[in-house]
Amino acid sequence: MDKRESKFKKEKSEFDQAVIDIARVTRVMAGGKRMRFRACVVVGDRKGRVGMGLAKGADVSAAVQKAQRQAEKHAISVNLVGETIAHEVRLKDGSARIVLKPAPAGTGIISGGAVRTVLELVGIKNVVSKVLGTNNKINNVRAALKALASLKIKKEKIKKEEVKPE
Repeated sequence: MDKRESKFKKEKSEFDQAVIDIARVTRVMAGGKRMRFRACVVVGDRKGRVGMGLAKGADVSAAVQKAQRQAEKHAISVNLVGETIAHEVRLKDGSARIVLKPAPAGTGIISGGAVRTVLELVGIKNVVSKVLGTNNKINNVRAALKALASLKIKKEKIKKEEVKPE
């Protein structure tokens, strides 16, 4: 294998990805309308890291690839306690309101829409959530990421969860 070939070889990402939304957007120019595609992609490693990317491209695949790169670049780490979150979070971001509550083991992810995808990609197994306000997928994903980023954990709580036998 040549050095040049290895440089351009695509490496496998550590993140799983989910396409949340694809929209055809137009820009009116002097000669007519120019069409592009906007993609919203969420990536996560199912171990506590998640990110969202929003990008435009000439075709759908270009938009999705750009959004994926942006999401990986802006990934955040989420503090998890076992398979759930540490405490209840209520957050308002623009018109999107979201409530996340910890749940006991075996509950699963009780959530709807785009927020469910975000919670799955973070690696949370048991949580209850409610989306209030808007049903705009992109705004709901942003609100969910802000809510997850705002989680605080006391060090004693982490140690108790790690010692607990399963």
